Amino acid sequence: MITSPLEQFEIVLLRPIIYRGVDLSFTNASAYAMLVLGLIWLISYLGVSISYLVPGRYQVILEQLYLFVYNMLRQQAGRKAEFAFPLILTTFVIILVSNLLGLTPFGFTLTGQIVITGALALSFNLGFLFLGLALHRKRFFSLFVPQGVPAILVPLIVVIEIVSYLIRTFSLSLRLFANMMAGHTLLNILSSFVVALLSLTGWFKLVALVPFLLVFFVTILEVGIAFLQAYVFTILLCIYLNDALNLH
Repeated sequence: MITSPLEQFEIVLLRPIIYRGVDLSFTNASAYAMLVLGLIWLISYLGVSISYLVPGRYQVILEQLYLFVYNMLRQQAGRKAEFAFPLILTTFVIILVSNLLGLTPFGFTLTGQIVITGALALSFNLGFLFLGLALHRKRFFSLFVPQGVPAILVPLIVVIEIVSYLIRTFSLSLRLFANMMAGHTLLNILSSFVVALLSLTGWFKLVALVPFLLVFFVTILEVGIAFLQAYVFTILLCIYLNDALNLH
């Protein structure tokens, strides 16, 4: 029985596995990661294995998802960024499915773990940094000196730009993590109110209708936030990729 709103984010050890001093233990996070990949594979298989000129429901979902992410990448980073489309699309789908799966009863939210979102943000930002250096070499550092800035302000602007560039990893990871954690915690608290009020006798049970309606509307809001946060994370990746490819 859950006794704390934050208990739903606890990593639970399911099977300890230590191989040559390396901890490869199987946890509930590992199980849900496999479940996310399995659901993505299943939807992809249903949409791609049998294709029709007039698409079915799964084929429509995949085609619209493909076009949505592709247009977003083209608009933010141009044709030069098309090589990264499979990676961007995969990231968007994994985040979206993880967010939605966390809304299921007794579900575990992968994106509610800072280590997951932090690893994603750090790996992408390091990749974009190395990509920019490989493409532009010394000219890459012009990214930190906006054009048209008065010479007297250049030192201050450079410091601000470097700090804002380095903080991308933290802002990208914390935005997704905090939104998922806050929303699911609120749902847990409101649900506990419903259970507590239903344990009362007589007409007091009707009071439970208020938090129940709140849970219903907050759940709908959380579904929207699940899509929105996947979109925000992905579009920021496209913007950062554009910086690495095109500088200013």
